[in-house]
Amino acid sequence: MTMNFGVEIPFVDHLGFELTVFEGGQSEIVFEPRPEHLNSFAVTHGGALMTLLDVTMAVAARSTQPDMGAVTIEMKTSFFQPAVGKLSARGRLIHRSVTLAFTEATVYNAQGSACAHATGTFKFVRGLVTGARSVNPLQRIATD
Repeated sequence: MTMNFGVEIPFVDHLGFELTVFEGGQSEIVFEPRPEHLNSFAVTHGGALMTLLDVTMAVAARSTQPDMGAVTIEMKTSFFQPAVGKLSARGRLIHRSVTLAFTEATVYNAQGSACAHATGTFKFVRGLVTGARSVNPLQRIATD
């Protein structure tokens, strides 16, 4: 079952991420890379994998308080093996404070082998400044 991310994220739409878990500090996103998401070795580009990990961690952070946004403060990524075919990323909120979330996520291939792992720190925000006098409000998340 695919869920709504709750905010419009054009880059995530472009990549075709599908949110399947969003609850209790957990998240899962499914990604089927297309040819334009591959590198010169015909495997999923590291930048696409880092985006998948980043979004998966942010969603895990937001799952405990969906009315807040989460912006990336820092992220560390390790690549274990080439990521080929349909992928799933599972995220987990490790710890949170009032303003910060500490998370991790792993990308798995269709055989269940880990391809990449990341840890990240996110800051909770109510809205993002998008210009001199405007704010991009968060939209409510529908989980069904």
